[in-house]
Amino acid sequence: FANGRLAVTNGTSNAYVLEELTGEKVPPHCYCIGMVADGLLTMSAKEDRIPTRFFLKGESVEMESRDFLKTLERGDVVIKGANAVDWEGNAGVLVGNETGGTIGALLGIACVRGIPLIIPVGLEKLIMGSVTQAASGWGQLSLSYAMGMNCWLTLVTTGMVITEIQALGLLAGVRARLVAGGGVGGSEGAVVLLMEGYQEQLDKAVEIVQSVKGEARVEVPRHHLSEAG
Repeated sequence: FANGRLAVTNGTSNAYVLEELTGEKVPPHCYCIGMVADGLLTMSAKEDRIPTRFFLKGESVEMESRDFLKTLERGDVVIKGANAVDWEGNAGVLVGNETGGTIGALLGIACVRGIPLIIPVGLEKLIMGSVTQAASGWGQLSLSYAMGMNCWLTLVTTGMVITEIQALGLLAGVRARLVAGGGVGGSEGAVVLLMEGYQEQLDKAVEIVQSVKGEARVEVPRHHLSEAG
């Protein structure tokens, strides 16, 4: 962020990354294009979208996505969220755009050049088996029916996946294990982690977790959803 080029691509998770980096608060449902909302594979209305944020040495840069990606070089970083993750460190991104969307451009430019791709993704998106298996053998045009948009799951094997487990390891030095998941009464999608470490590490980890607990739900007004969904 301070020394090179950074792309914080669109996505609800990335809205929180942007807030931590800059202090800028953006509605997560507006800093997003494709989404799963209202029981549909859908996307945001074009008129409500907040464009991707790009930075050069900590300063905001206004450029078209593909033009900025073409400038990426050694030492630069891209941040991209995901819709699926597995224990092998693979990520999956649902794509409704018939030409590959953002992730298609990233794979074609950033990943080919070896630009680090950081993927923040919650453990609620952990899938059985592997993302490789999940993405195999189907595509947008092979679907007979979809609740919302026809999508495909793009396999991403070149990114640095950061779930809650990796985040707590990096920020507090603890070792975390996923031991349970799910809930009700506002805890739908919750994960239960067992943390191990020295006392000072555990204290720091608990402080970090407590600092983000109670974050408001991402509410998406129906008029914000595109008719394409």
